[in-house]
Amino acid sequence: MKYIVIALIGALASVLSNQGIAVFNDGFRPIVGQYFNGEINRKELAAMSFAISFGLVIGFGIPTSIAASIILIHCLLLTTDIIGSFCNNSRNGMILSAVIGAAYGLAILAGLEFVVKLFSYMPYNFTSDLGSVSGYITVAFAVFPAVGIAYQHGFKKGMTAGIVTLLVYFLVKKFGTFTIGAGKVSLNAEGMAMLAGMIMMLFYAAQQKGTEHANEVLTQGFEGNILRIRKNWLLLAVMGGLIAAGTSLSIIAGDPASLALLANQEYSNAGLTALARAIGFIPLVFTTAIVTGVYGAAGCTFVFVVGLFLHGNPVFAFVIGFAVMVAEIFLINIFAKYMDKFPGVKDMGEYVRTSMNKVLEISLLAGGIVAAEKMAASSSGYTGIGALFVIGGFLLNKKAKKPIVDLAVGPVACIVFGVLLNLLLIIGLIAVPAAK
Repeated sequence: MKYIVIALIGALASVLSNQGIAVFNDGFRPIVGQYFNGEINRKELAAMSFAISFGLVIGFGIPTSIAASIILIHCLLLTTDIIGSFCNNSRNGMILSAVIGAAYGLAILAGLEFVVKLFSYMPYNFTSDLGSVSGYITVAFAVFPAVGIAYQHGFKKGMTAGIVTLLVYFLVKKFGTFTIGAGKVSLNAEGMAMLAGMIMMLFYAAQQKGTEHANEVLTQGFEGNILRIRKNWLLLAVMGGLIAAGTSLSIIAGDPASLALLANQEYSNAGLTALARAIGFIPLVFTTAIVTGVYGAAGCTFVFVVGLFLHGNPVFAFVIGFAVMVAEIFLINIFAKYMDKFPGVKDMGEYVRTSMNKVLEISLLAGGIVAAEKMAASSSGYTGIGALFVIGGFLLNKKAKKPIVDLAVGPVACIVFGVLLNLLLIIGLIAVPAAK
């Protein structure tokens, strides 16, 4: 049953990505929306998917999975995001993505160590450092509402929202852990901070005086995206059921904290931890879904909670997970209709998309610099050269005949830098510094 479930998850997730119905990477969701709006082509979509997700899969997903002998969902669904985007947007491409996705799911379950071992054969294994490329995406996303407010309403209101976001983040980090029964539950600081920012974004937008048809225009603007998600409710619901079943079978887990608890057979504590995380991610998943028309492959991640609380009952977990995903899709529509009541929100979607892209550009560039610096320090001891390589690559790329998109420069430069370091080690121009 484990191999059947993991193969189905891999196949369906790849198809959802290929068709632009749902992806797992929150940062990739707006980019998929851009592709289906005709703003970028398929090659750019594939390159950006690889750049955003590859480092996190290799440096975070696979090593974390190996440590617990349970697949961290990032390891699986970030890769299916890549698989779906690389296959053509056609019937044959969809079938190919399903086949590759199923094969990958089976392969990752059968041998978690393969990819990490492959990189470990190099003189310097840079995979752990490569994980830093995506290290700032989650926390950086908390500030995108403040950036959107600044674009739409000016610097002062944007700065006010930024300060509130920072304050909420700090308070949740400091006081957001609660003891429930025998276990502890921690609120997601990034999700709560972003929720505060989104509330302020909606509040400021509601203060604007709308025209006579403001609500009608807003409904039309968001309704197409909502209908696109609801049209694919069955596929999304099956995906939710499969993820819940996989979690129930201890094949997968949604985050490192619940994964560690699941590995220790602390199912209730793992469920509570996953529940708190899911609550914190509601605003991110719902907001990006409404704006882009692309849903999360795991929804708001409540399906992991279902699987943990119904551990050992995969069939029942599938049914409840199916129902939970349907409920989420229904709530998205209600959330959109509620937003329609705010007359000044009709222009907010464009500012949300713009702010998301800007946050992604900066966070990926910063992550690339940090990762390259870690590589340089670990492989040669020459600090500064990693930052020089990534920053130089970012700026020179702008003058290339066929530049890659800014979002992809940081991760791609970091990967190239890691390979070059290994070449220098092989020919003897640099040497790994001795441990102190």
